[in-house]
Amino acid sequence: MKKTLFLVRHAQASSSVSPDIFRPLTPSGMIDAARMSRHLADKLTGIELILTSNSERTRMTTQVFCEQLKLDEGMIQEEASLYESTPKYYLDAINAIPENITVAMLVGHNPSISYFAEYLTHEDIGSMPTCAVVGMTFENLTWAEVSKRTGHMFIYDSPDSIISIT
Repeated sequence: MKKTLFLVRHAQASSSVSPDIFRPLTPSGMIDAARMSRHLADKLTGIELILTSNSERTRMTTQVFCEQLKLDEGMIQEEASLYESTPKYYLDAINAIPENITVAMLVGHNPSISYFAEYLTHEDIGSMPTCAVVGMTFENLTWAEVSKRTGHMFIYDSPDSIISIT
């Protein structure tokens, strides 16, 4: 059965709050999260589970995506291991997704989320901008089998690509 995964880098966060885990989104970050989720609403469908770091900025990004996509916040699962971690912890989180879930989202941090997207897809993604989204599918794999070069990227988008008409 096909699995779909969306990787989202948190939106722009304040740099003036300490400690780091409590940094909230800036007003611009809130706007970017709302714009990105609306912009990609026709592609971000069927989401059944959202894994997010326990930082304030990833929680806020996740909440805005849920509001804009009309998703139940009950599907959010906070994972402390995704904060200040390596791609290995991202892979562990994906490999542990229950098999009855076919579409999942992970909201995390750079540089790990960018490295993880490249690891899974073998695409040259580079550093994902804040609030960027990478979508990929896995054909005929269980979540536990997801690993290096098993993902097929079908979307890579960021707030910079959205043209604003004023």
